[in-house]
Formats: sequence, C-alpha cells, structure tokens
Amino acid sequence: MTLLVGSLFVGVVFFTSLLSGVFGMAGGLVLLWFLLVIFPAGPAMAVHGVIQLTANASRAWLSRHFIVWRIVALMTLGVTSAAGLLLLFNYAPNAATVSLLIGLMPLLVWMPKHWFQLDAKRPSHAVCCGLASGGLTIAAGVSGPLIDIFFVRSHMDRRQVEATKAMIQVVAHSIKIIFYLGAALALSAGEWAMVLLAAPFAMLGTQTGTRILHRLTDANFRTWTRWIVTGIGVFYFLQGVYLLTR
Repeated sequence: MTLLVGSLFVGVVFFTSLLSGVFGMAGGLVLLWFLLVIFPAGPAMAVHGVIQLTANASRAWLSRHFIVWRIVALMTLGVTSAAGLLLLFNYAPNAATVSLLIGLMPLLVWMPKHWFQLDAKRPSHAVCCGLASGGLTIAAGVSGPLIDIFFVRSHMDRRQVEATKAMIQVVAHSIKIIFYLGAALALSAGEWAMVLLAAPFAMLGTQTGTRILHRLTDANFRTWTRWIVTGIGVFYFLQGVYLLTR
C-alpha cells in the first residue's frame, strides 16, 4: 500500500464511519467497495471486519448499559453456527458474488414492516437472526437491513435496540475476522499498520455521524437511508453482473 493509497484509505474510513453513524449500513457498503478495489476479496473482508469492529465496538461501549445480553448470547449462537456451515462448504468470496449479494440487500429496506412477524426477544427468532445475519456478514461483509427486520416488533426501547444491534455486529465482525484470518495474514506488516492507524478515525467518524443523526427528523432519516442504500445497492448489483459476464 503506497503512502497515497494509505492516506486515501484513512480518509475513506473516516467518511464511511461518519456515514454509518448517520445512516447505519451505508458507510460499511462504501468502505467494502473501496477495499475490494485495493485488496483481493479475502483480505478485503478481513480489513473490513477490523474497521467495522472498531466502529461498532465504540457504539456498543457508549451505550453498554442498554445492551440486552440475552439476545446477544442467542444471536452469537446463530452467528457461530453460520460460520461453521460456511467452513463446512469451504466458502471463499469473490468480488462478483459479494457484489450481487450486497446489490440485492437493499430490497429489504423497501419491504413494508408489517410483512414481518419477527421478534428478536423470542429465543428462536434471535438464533435465526444470528444465523442469517452472521452468514451474510461473513459471506458478503454486511447485514444491517437483515438485522433490522428482527427488531421491528421487539417493543424494545430505542436505546436498547441500537446498543444490542451494535453488540451483535461486534460479535459478527469478530468471527468474520477469524474466518478470514488466513487471508489477512497475506497482507504485509505495512498494510496492517495503516489499517491500525485508520481504526481511531473509524471511532471519530462514528461519533461525528451520531451527532449529525440527532439533528435529523425521523422522516428525513428514513427517506435518506432508503435512497442512499438503494443507490449503493444498484451500483453493487451492476458491478456484480459486469464481473460475472466479463
């Protein structure tokens, strides 16, 4: 990684963490695209996991008193099961597969909420959420909209929802890093040094984005989130089709 690319990487980490602090998964999607440009798919997933782990851990720590640990424990069971299944099938990512999976994901933000009868407070639903979101996190890098649908009917306090979601993301990205550890070791010490240098900027961007979030109305937040995530999804889908047909 050259000094120019490294500096650009740090800037992208800050901007995408800020975007995630405001709109949720949007920043993670943009960051993953940038990483897929400069790294092969496996190492890109590992680096993405480190940055996302840092950003989510900072959110989880700031709201740690509101985490519902029972739900986190059940979802962790699902995430580890998903990782085991992917290992069993010897899953290896490629840019085309990742792009298509992410390209289809924004469909979830347009589905009416009343379609879902899911509740993360129910043990079986929490395990299923961990299994589905964990599998998607490891296979495609992100799973924000999928996790959301399990909290629609949970009747939990807003702070509990955000804190619990942040914590399960910490778990999922930690397991993703372990899953791609072999690919991560292929990176040079200099590249990992740049990743570690960028990690604090992920926390700074998250905190900045959170302050911006508090200034948005609920209506503006939902509208901007849908269109930003959809626009990114369309780009990913077209990229995936191009890579498959190239």
